[in-house]
Amino acid sequence: MKNILLVLLSFFVISCDGQDLKKNKQKNLPKMDKNNLEYITFGGGCFWCVESCFNMLNGVDTAVSGYAGGHKDNPTYEEVCTGETGHAEVVQIAYDPKIISYEQLMDVFFFLHDPTQLNRQGNDIGTQYRSVIYYKDDAEKLKAEKEMAVSEASGRWQGKYVTEISPLDRFWPAEQYHQGYYNENPTQPYCSAVVGPKIQKFKKHYGELGMLRPE
Repeated sequence: MKNILLVLLSFFVISCDGQDLKKNKQKNLPKMDKNNLEYITFGGGCFWCVESCFNMLNGVDTAVSGYAGGHKDNPTYEEVCTGETGHAEVVQIAYDPKIISYEQLMDVFFFLHDPTQLNRQGNDIGTQYRSVIYYKDDAEKLKAEKEMAVSEASGRWQGKYVTEISPLDRFWPAEQYHQGYYNENPTQPYCSAVVGPKIQKFKKHYGELGMLRPE
């Protein structure tokens, strides 16, 4: 009986310690400086999954679904889906570089999609689903090229990367119903079959690295 009580007491202490560690970890999170945010824009297939995952990262203020790279002003989702606007489905991320780095964001980007597929991701086919990184200046272009080379050399994906690296002309936010789409529609067939499994894989990998916001 005494041994059983000792085991139960030990379990209680360990549980309390775990809760305290979790609380302390949350308290020790650096505070985001919203006055000094930087932006990065890229496309990796359907923006529902990409946006949802980046919004879970500590250090990311917002991840907004939208369109970029085309010739049509104020494009609609239906127009972009035709593949005739030249736009890609992209996500623009506002982040605090003191909490999460450009390099870490690039690592997540290459984790979330297959950069060896040209103008497609799985069954999503068309130039609007192309793998693309948009840069704001020459310095950022060099950083993008470096990070792509690092990822390609890592062997994470088999084959040559076809990710486009282009200057950002303008980012057009997508319609409001696309923002946070997965969170609002997790049982939608495409979300449950494609987006959901990707998000779970992402949460497991980056959760273990301690990069996710506490839930």
